[in-house]
Amino acid sequence: MPPVEFTALLALATAMSFSPGPNTTLSTALAANRGLRHAMRFVCAVPVGWSALLLLCAGGLGAAVVAVPALRWGIKAVGIAYLVWLAWKLSQSGQLGEADAARMDVGFWQGAALQFVNIKAWLLSLTIVAGWIVGREDSLQRLAVVLPVMALFALSSNFAYASVGALLRHWLAHGRRLLWFNRAMALVLVVTAAWMVRA
Repeated sequence: MPPVEFTALLALATAMSFSPGPNTTLSTALAANRGLRHAMRFVCAVPVGWSALLLLCAGGLGAAVVAVPALRWGIKAVGIAYLVWLAWKLSQSGQLGEADAARMDVGFWQGAALQFVNIKAWLLSLTIVAGWIVGREDSLQRLAVVLPVMALFALSSNFAYASVGALLRHWLAHGRRLLWFNRAMALVLVVTAAWMVRA
């Protein structure tokens, strides 16, 4: 892959991975409520699920989703419903550890599966497959470069957001700070869901 294309890939990866979205919001909220160690299951699940999504898009699933509007709308509907449900559960949590009791406990496999209903993940996967992989003579070599780079960005961005959540954990334990923090994170999820409606 020419250096110019690789630089463009890194710029896209930085912009998409480190901008707020469902994954980074959940990473932050899980670490703030349950600690960094607990959030790491989700943080590690994101690159696994996203890598699987990228591989499937490169293998032709992305073209099927684009070609069949009902399938695209189905993915959107499930993703939006899941984000709204998570937002509602999160908005009810006002004490450390209460998020678990409210079933705001997103584990590894849930985190990996979330990538398949995350419109931001689909858009990024389809963009990368169309722009860097499909139709190239060296498509397999390109995929071998793109996949670990994007997985590293997914891991790094979610770890960074989870670290911020973990740093805020003790400060949030006083008064009603955690409740308002959780409601702010829930609002981000709802805004993301609203964006998904229009995407």
